[in-house]
Amino acid sequence: MKKIFILLLSFVLIFSSCTSTDVKVEDVPQIVAPAETAAPVAEEVEDGVSGTIVEVSKYGNTYLDTTTAELLEAFELGDVVEINVNGETVTAPVVTSYSDVDNGSPLVKVDGENVEVALSYADFANTYGAGVGTEMTLTLLEEGGYLAQYQVRHLERTDVREDYESDEVFANFRALSGGNLQENMIYRSCNPGLGDARAPYADELAAEVGIRKVVNLADSDDSLLMTIDPNSYYATLYENGDIVLLNMGVDYRTDDFKAKLKEGIEFILSDPTGPVLIHCNEGKDRAGMVSALIEALAGASMDEIVADYMRSYENYYGVEKGTEQYDAISSIITDFFTTINGRPFPSDQVKTVAEVYLTSQVGLSEEQVATLEALITK
Repeated sequence: MKKIFILLLSFVLIFSSCTSTDVKVEDVPQIVAPAETAAPVAEEVEDGVSGTIVEVSKYGNTYLDTTTAELLEAFELGDVVEINVNGETVTAPVVTSYSDVDNGSPLVKVDGENVEVALSYADFANTYGAGVGTEMTLTLLEEGGYLAQYQVRHLERTDVREDYESDEVFANFRALSGGNLQENMIYRSCNPGLGDARAPYADELAAEVGIRKVVNLADSDDSLLMTIDPNSYYATLYENGDIVLLNMGVDYRTDDFKAKLKEGIEFILSDPTGPVLIHCNEGKDRAGMVSALIEALAGASMDEIVADYMRSYENYYGVEKGTEQYDAISSIITDFFTTINGRPFPSDQVKTVAEVYLTSQVGLSEEQVATLEALITK
């Protein structure tokens, strides 16, 4: 690591006439102090990267004016760094994806042009009082200290249809199952209106199964209108008022997440003629949590819920069941239920956990939850 040396020089000139003169010292390299003055004081600081937040996403992720290339001159993937932000110290690994760390954990993400500092499934900006203009300093804490975990959890995928075995796998499109779930009633997928390589496939599959209602967890009207194909089936649903746009964040601990979840469920209950599609952008995180709650209400076991959640990682990244990587990632959804419950619980009580969460935290009535259960079960 390079070292940054900060030289603090003070010169005091005293004249016998008691006349004082302020002397301006220019910042010139390798200045040697005169013998009659005090010796310079030098403070050695570990080399690192400093940056200023230039953008905060709706999820609370912060983007620095520091580029990824600049950061990777100082650190490598798998290094553990110390972040100083607003006087607080945060420890985080340098990684490329939110799933490279546990739920709620900090990370320094370097897969884009600019460095991103975030919390996985949580709001970094709100947690640390950071916003546009806030400065951060990142210094090395442990070289390669997270490398083994990163290599286990690191995921890669392509956006090429031919690299996947079917349109359904490519679009992460499927019906929820498990427990007493009614067949082909609730679906999940990637975002059919996103305008990316997967969107047309999700749109065509939604049309094939006759989707009637859509709970879009990701978009606002403005963001959807920027990307939606006006000639798509999805656009027709939007024009008919059959899509609710929730613009939901990923931090399920927040009041905003709970309020928007309530709105989405009430939208389904307002006209319960199915089938219904639930999606975020990739269909694995926010859609994964909402799908898990619905599956729990239908009596699905924790093993069934985890298996469905992990299908998204199998579809996108080829993660194989029984591997260390599979087990590490699957903890995301088990941790979700533990967190909303406030403590660990027997796995056979997952339905009760979901019911209590929806009534006591999300704000649905017991009658609404019972109606939802009746709608989704056989």
